[in-house]
Amino acid sequence: MSSLTLSTEQDALFEPAREGAGPVHVQIHGLSKRYAGQQQEALKNVDLQVRRGEIFGIIGRSGAGKSTLIRCLNRLEAPTAGQVVIDGIDIGTLTEGQLVQWRRRTGMIFQHFNLLSAKTVRENIELPMKVAGVPKAQRQRKVDELLALVGLEPRQHAWPSQLSGGQKQRVGIARALVHDPELLLCDEATSALDPETTRAILALLKKINQQRHITIVLITHEMDVVHDLCHQVAVIDRGEIIERGPVWQVHSDPQLETTRQLLNPQHQALPENIVPLLTPMRQDAASRLLVRLRYTGQGALPDIGALSQRVAGEVTLLFSAIAWVEGKPTGQLLLLLDARHHADDARQALTGIADQLEIAGYVTGY
Repeated sequence: MSSLTLSTEQDALFEPAREGAGPVHVQIHGLSKRYAGQQQEALKNVDLQVRRGEIFGIIGRSGAGKSTLIRCLNRLEAPTAGQVVIDGIDIGTLTEGQLVQWRRRTGMIFQHFNLLSAKTVRENIELPMKVAGVPKAQRQRKVDELLALVGLEPRQHAWPSQLSGGQKQRVGIARALVHDPELLLCDEATSALDPETTRAILALLKKINQQRHITIVLITHEMDVVHDLCHQVAVIDRGEIIERGPVWQVHSDPQLETTRQLLNPQHQALPENIVPLLTPMRQDAASRLLVRLRYTGQGALPDIGALSQRVAGEVTLLFSAIAWVEGKPTGQLLLLLDARHHADDARQALTGIADQLEIAGYVTGY
């Protein structure tokens, strides 16, 4: 029997996260931030760990505290309380001079590119090394290397005004890598890009993570970014971390409504035309049983062939919201079973076909 046409084959650029993440790279202890004149804290007692070599996503709505948090990770913002410890160094204890040196080993990618319009692609990438006093020959070698990495060799002498948004962000990524950082911070790096360009930039970040073993921390409000790129995710709301864990786990079984809306807005969805027809009890002999099959990455697969072997008669697929996250299926299927089926026999027949089985009720007149 053929399985549901939601392929388990993953794009090679978005393979499941590697097993065995390294030791803790970034440790955040009790981080709080209140801006002058504000009654409400932008961050409230945030605790997080990011392991070396992983891609850690922080997702939340606008105003949730994402940008404040990531700016505290390189002390562009000074927290009101708490610690940020990176590679065992409490960056809050660094002097201004030490902080300048430390920041050179921490790359930052911004939403709006921040390129100098009077300098070419090549010159924009070279500039941080020039400011740091790196010898010219060494600068040129590094720029050549990074142009090849981000795929901009043919555009190296172009001006920023001649570049697309995706090309500008590639320049920003190359510039963030000039000092061979071990930590890369991304502040809404794809939010100004169209979906196709976003996917290309995510693929590039994934390649950089895999080839250079760079730890990446990114903030975003886009579920697809977390879904396609990250290994771990934390959800921030009103300055507090409300959920965290492996992406597949948080995506498949969000515990709070805020998380459900951000990561899996169709988690509870019923088709609008079905809602008025749904009743908890069978209304007549033609009423059909509506079942919800949930997939939470625990091992069950959305296999329609196996399903058809277990239940007799007509089976109608009303709704499908399945996503493959780190090689695991997450989401739900809504099925209308033949009118001969009742809740008890359907529950018995479908046990084990999904990670969770829910009898939603009976549909009359469909």
